[in-house]
Amino acid sequence: MKKDLFKIAKQKKIKYFLISFVDLFGVLRSKLVPMHAIKEMQVTGAGFAGFAAWLDMTPADSDMFGIPDPDSLIQLPWNKEVGWLASDLWMNGKPVEASPRVMLKRQIKELAKQGLIMKSGVECEYFLISPNGETIADPRDTQSKPCYDQSALMRRYELIKEICDCMIEMGWGPYQNDHEDANGQFEMNWDYSDCLTTADRHTFFKYMVKTISEKHGLRATFMPKPFHNLTGNGCHAHISVWQGKKNKFFDKKDKLGLSKTAYNFLGGVIKNASSLSAFFNPTINSYRRINAPPTKSGASWSPSSISYTGNNRTHMIRIPDPGRFELRLMDGSANPYLLQAGVLAAGLHGLKNKINPGKPLNCNMYTDYKKYPKLPKLPNELKQSLEQLENNKEMNKRFGKDVVNSFIRLKNLEIKEFNNKEKFDKSKPITEWESKNTLDC
Repeated sequence: MKKDLFKIAKQKKIKYFLISFVDLFGVLRSKLVPMHAIKEMQVTGAGFAGFAAWLDMTPADSDMFGIPDPDSLIQLPWNKEVGWLASDLWMNGKPVEASPRVMLKRQIKELAKQGLIMKSGVECEYFLISPNGETIADPRDTQSKPCYDQSALMRRYELIKEICDCMIEMGWGPYQNDHEDANGQFEMNWDYSDCLTTADRHTFFKYMVKTISEKHGLRATFMPKPFHNLTGNGCHAHISVWQGKKNKFFDKKDKLGLSKTAYNFLGGVIKNASSLSAFFNPTINSYRRINAPPTKSGASWSPSSISYTGNNRTHMIRIPDPGRFELRLMDGSANPYLLQAGVLAAGLHGLKNKINPGKPLNCNMYTDYKKYPKLPKLPNELKQSLEQLENNKEMNKRFGKDVVNSFIRLKNLEIKEFNNKEKFDKSKPITEWESKNTLDC
């Protein structure tokens, strides 16, 4: 039986609900609904015009309705009067297939047919910058290797503490906060969960960080590469598959602690990585982060080749512990739902076809890449990723060709707009267009 949002609102003294969805470009869209109207909205949904969001619709299309998921409810810790809800989009009595949350749930359903669920955690990196977006917020944060810098971290104690306190209150299980590899860059980690819950929390986390940063007179950005000479914002995903309480990725007999199931799943991710970079690295700016030269700190901490390894951060996939792997390809602009959906779709392909990922490499890929000339490389630009996604029959089948085509068409419009004004060149500074269109991704 579904939770009664009206009763919950009365109990928790919620006056308004944000009924939200994320479009194909990762933009969080919402309607603010007063408590007295939530009974009807829980059944019929909040109405939206699809053309007004990035969903490849026209003004002539019917209204779509965001039907809130009561299990996703988050009462804003900094404003108890408001409850946030993730919703699934429906139109003409059917789910909107190009809705990212619906896309993820479709893949979850496929895995569930095998009695399995995917659990995941994400590492969300972000910069704290000036309100105009031109500089990092802390002028004293100047070290060439600022990672884990205690002083720079503690100068932002009040802001970091407030965000972490919110996560504690919401029951997310946050366990560490740190200053990352770039000046002005931070990361906050919380417990892993089933992949739908993680995607919902990832969506809310970005909103929360931006909101609380503004409260402190600053601006937060998840832009992949906001500063040319600094390490970019990654969004690494930690992946495992479970059957009840049993981790199906774990095998204590294996050298890296992975089962055959895990290797097959991993094989699917490796095989489809180039295509799925369109989801994992969905902005023009994303391609300044991958295939990138060393930054001020001495390393980009991002992949260029499609490879996996043990506990080694120079590869696309790292196996830090038995029973899970870390996919380091994604960046801060990745749509939280398409991130999880892409990993799961690729993994399902690997499981179905028992794909062998090959042997792990133990080299420093940043220095030894020339020794592996046959190793597949990641795309250099968004256009290349889109072309590979378009030609990937397996991903077109799993997501639906029309859905994939919609995503590609909208992204090509974005590329066209950029090309009319700028030229993409990794050797040159970040363009004005990139900053204007990606800082608030």
